[in-house]
Amino acid sequence: MGKAVGSSQLGKLYSGDKKVFKHREWRGIKDTWYDYTRWLGIMAMLGKFMLHPKNVKGFFRYRWMLNYLAVPMMIDKHSMGLRGPQLRICREEYDLVASDVAKLLTKIFSMDQNLGAKPEKSKHVVLMDENEMTNIMCGFPNLEGLSWETASCYVCVLLQGDAMTHYLDVVQECGMPGDVCPMPASEAGICIDGDMPIFGKCAVQCNTTCDGSLMGNGVISRALERNGIPVHQLATPLRHTEPGVQEYAAQEVRNAIAFIEEQTGEKFDWDYYFECAKRINIGARECSEWLELSKTDYPQVIGNNILLYRETEYMAIAGKVPAFAELDKKITKMATEAYKNKTMLAKEYRHRAVIWGVQSQFYTDFVAWLLNCWGILPLFDMLTMVSLDPISENDREQAYYDMAHQYENMIMRNRTHGGYEVLLDDLWRYCEEFNADMVILWEHIACKALDGMHGMFEQQAREHGIKLVWVNHDLYDPRVIPRKNLRQDVNRYMRSVLREEPLDPTLEDYDDTNLW
Repeated sequence: MGKAVGSSQLGKLYSGDKKVFKHREWRGIKDTWYDYTRWLGIMAMLGKFMLHPKNVKGFFRYRWMLNYLAVPMMIDKHSMGLRGPQLRICREEYDLVASDVAKLLTKIFSMDQNLGAKPEKSKHVVLMDENEMTNIMCGFPNLEGLSWETASCYVCVLLQGDAMTHYLDVVQECGMPGDVCPMPASEAGICIDGDMPIFGKCAVQCNTTCDGSLMGNGVISRALERNGIPVHQLATPLRHTEPGVQEYAAQEVRNAIAFIEEQTGEKFDWDYYFECAKRINIGARECSEWLELSKTDYPQVIGNNILLYRETEYMAIAGKVPAFAELDKKITKMATEAYKNKTMLAKEYRHRAVIWGVQSQFYTDFVAWLLNCWGILPLFDMLTMVSLDPISENDREQAYYDMAHQYENMIMRNRTHGGYEVLLDDLWRYCEEFNADMVILWEHIACKALDGMHGMFEQQAREHGIKLVWVNHDLYDPRVIPRKNLRQDVNRYMRSVLREEPLDPTLEDYDDTNLW
């Protein structure tokens, strides 16, 4: 193990015993010290978080809070094998996201009626879906758009793979079929099990991705309304690529804004909205720069370094937190310098891959394994490719259409709706544009939208001369298909079809049973 990229045999870090790792990864003195100090920073942040009495009460009140013990491990596993600028980009991104989630939890627990707070404490809060754009809150500086599902469900699975298995069992015991997408099923299970924080003045739900999401929203809205929290449904058009639906889409945004104004007494502040719009454009512009670098022989912001960060910034932040726009510029500066130095993330790039489909939430660091084990360069994933179109910074009427466009292009939704062109045609266009010779295609077995197009993917991959690797998973439930099986899907293809040997043989088959 050493300073150079690719000099470590990462599989030897796994203990296969009670401990996850035998020891921390050695990256040379400079990078190891930097990584360790950032790890200490995360530990300090968690310690500071637990100094709040309400946070301590929340920790012992909610089953899902136990998963937050794994925050340091989650960041560690996403940075495995990284050195130099890529390590710093990774740490900067994930530390900022972790800090933002800690603030979200602190706000939730301070207003949670289950922890003794009065309803008046959260009269300035509008609840938003986990998979919903929050850009309509850019016009309400005195209000906050918060998502309890993000804190109790989405983040927990990133931290610990089996975080939602209890709630999946709960919802199935109530009669829900086991083949429903585990994401909305988990959210419904949390409600049924009484682990849903109660706070907020009102809520705005959105027809996010599928019928399963609509089902989950129904369970959640009933729970909210029983607690005196009115719910508005924002129905974004499914055929979002058609010009004829855009007026309807904009009107849905107007209706949601009017609902918030009526429930809270606040009025939409256009000055604040356009201030946030400028930061949204900064994020889109900087991300476009990262993607331009990914078209070259020396990509810099790829895989995990663009995966979760861009999703968070687009959906949950939406220009409301200046720190993200500032970090975007810093990342571009670091990435540009690394590109000039022809910095590589592995000792060898054998394949340039687009990661497509609905990713496994319990194993998001799988893309880091692709790079470290087989030299497969994960350029970007499907959920990263949300809207990068600039939005108006001064036109009020255009702003309604801009917000609607962003809703239509939420993660997953912009590919699972809108016709096969956005799912199939765009994939092959991206492969050509980014000079990718391989597609790692997630096959989420409970996602009916993508599974129904399996044959078309196979046929068109052959026509375009693209290597297509299917990786099966069940999104939130590692009991159905464990992490090891995901790796075996790739191992079989690389050995049987391409007749290749791994860059790091110790990563081909190892015991990560104890990994969070």
